[in-house]
Amino acid sequence: MINKTAIIPLNLTLLVPEFPGGKWDLTLTLISSGKELILVDTGMPNVYSDIKIQMKNLGFPIEKLTGIVLTHQDINHIGSLSDLLEKIPSIKVYAHKEDKDYITGKHTLIKGLPAMLHSFAEGFSTMENRIDCLLEDGTKLKNAGGMIVIHTPGHTPGHISLYYPQTKTLIAGDAMVIRGGKLMGPNEMNTPNIRMAYHSLIKLTNFDIQKVICYHGGVYEQDVNKQIIKITKTYFTD
Repeated sequence: MINKTAIIPLNLTLLVPEFPGGKWDLTLTLISSGKELILVDTGMPNVYSDIKIQMKNLGFPIEKLTGIVLTHQDINHIGSLSDLLEKIPSIKVYAHKEDKDYITGKHTLIKGLPAMLHSFAEGFSTMENRIDCLLEDGTKLKNAGGMIVIHTPGHTPGHISLYYPQTKTLIAGDAMVIRGGKLMGPNEMNTPNIRMAYHSLIKLTNFDIQKVICYHGGVYEQDVNKQIIKITKTYFTD
């Protein structure tokens, strides 16, 4: 059977002089499945134009977006949601129920931004955001080729990762990061419940993963399951 679902990393580079190399790379993901075109996460505030350009470079007009899946509530993941909804009101938005009230402005976001990134959040507000479909652990996204939602709390209460069995691909969100070409656990400074986050990594080992897309770091394809087991064992035995 021909696989009609494509999972495509979408890279954004923000110029941040205080960061190593003067830049900050974020890896969003596009899911193309039949007539559906879904964006996973939306970057920082005010990057709508950057997303539009990168999508065009990949051969996808931004106006064709039908859905947005948010892995969690952090501002660098939901930042341009309101702009996307303003430009393309027909988009359906998906997120885990535990993060819904933060994303839609009912509660204040759990985490803020470091001072060096404050300029990116100018004019940012969650009050225009909406969630159309609430996700739970095990939900299958029919409009994304049967992508499986995995609740991976710790980084935030409603953090999710997405698994596509046909290509054994995991969209990790911030459950893991890649640094220097090495797959690592979550960023401890930005993970309020780090122990829970590592328990979530153990949960991921129940899936046969050959490729992982990390929001911070890009794509990793070297013995992913073995590396996740190593990461969790190191944490729980240290």
